[in-house]
Amino acid sequence: MAESYVGTNIAGQFDVVGRIGAGGMGAVYRADQPEMNRSVAVKILHSRYLSRKDLVSRFRREARAMSHLSHPNTARVFLYGQLEDGACYLVMEYLEGKNLAQVVRSEGPMDPMRAMRVMIQVCGALEEAHQAGIIHRDLKPENVFLTSQGGIPDFPKVLDFGLAKVTEREMGPGSMVLTREGMVFGTPEFMSPEQARGKTLDARSDIYSLGIILYELLTGKLPFDAKQPIEFIQLHVHGTPMGLAERLDREYPPGLEAALMKAIAKSPEDRFDSAAGFASELQAVLDGRPSVMETLAPEAPAASLAHPDPVPAPVQSSRAAWVILGLGALLALGGALALVAALTLR
Repeated sequence: MAESYVGTNIAGQFDVVGRIGAGGMGAVYRADQPEMNRSVAVKILHSRYLSRKDLVSRFRREARAMSHLSHPNTARVFLYGQLEDGACYLVMEYLEGKNLAQVVRSEGPMDPMRAMRVMIQVCGALEEAHQAGIIHRDLKPENVFLTSQGGIPDFPKVLDFGLAKVTEREMGPGSMVLTREGMVFGTPEFMSPEQARGKTLDARSDIYSLGIILYELLTGKLPFDAKQPIEFIQLHVHGTPMGLAERLDREYPPGLEAALMKAIAKSPEDRFDSAAGFASELQAVLDGRPSVMETLAPEAPAASLAHPDPVPAPVQSSRAAWVILGLGALLALGGALALVAALTLR
């Protein structure tokens, strides 16, 4: 039976009052901070995994990556440390709402205007991360939590930087580099072609994943028909994405499909150079302003679809929590209300 930390006091500040979700590698708890009169979320990696240096380093890296970030659309981290039994913990803001996957499942495809407003904010969070030298590398609807903040509805929070790539200049002495060229980590349904091939990644890989997320928000489906992880990987590398209207017959604002297809172009050189650039294009579409993208046919990025590089053979698993060649699923939180169904310990 999994260990429980309900009733534990953390750092003399946080009283753990209940478990939100649990998985094979750890759990997420709700805790009260009486002095601040607020609730927080606490991610705890099971103490029995302290001998796994890769998992501990990944957990620490998430804390380090998120401590660099202050954008309002990134989930805040308040504290990182270890309990008396050695278990690593991460104290984060407590959120109420649903992740984007849950929203689409319960409400169906989003209105395009609403979807663009959400994604513009997500792009803002990623732009700050990229400017800090941090590539998320596991963006998916489960890792974007939709809440309200300051009375503002549809306020997204980007979660789970556990797979984030922190550039050499951002890593401290002795930091363990968990990823290297030739190894593949991530979620197949939202993985960029270069990530699927185990190549070195930059911000444009995250932009591809953002585009796939937007596609799913708009249509309720992915741009490819596949059943197995390896099929998704192969289609990301070689397949032609279905047009929006082909996937879901509805009206889309002029320029939206062109911007989306640019974001999910096969070659990084054909995508937006930055998350800010993608956001700017979406804002132009939202405002009904003319843009360069409106002159491009939706099929334009297809010229770079084919790629001769082979796809590494993955380990088959599921979208809910999937990591190739290594870390495995750490935490699958179910679809409840309250904090972070996607604050997972993979």
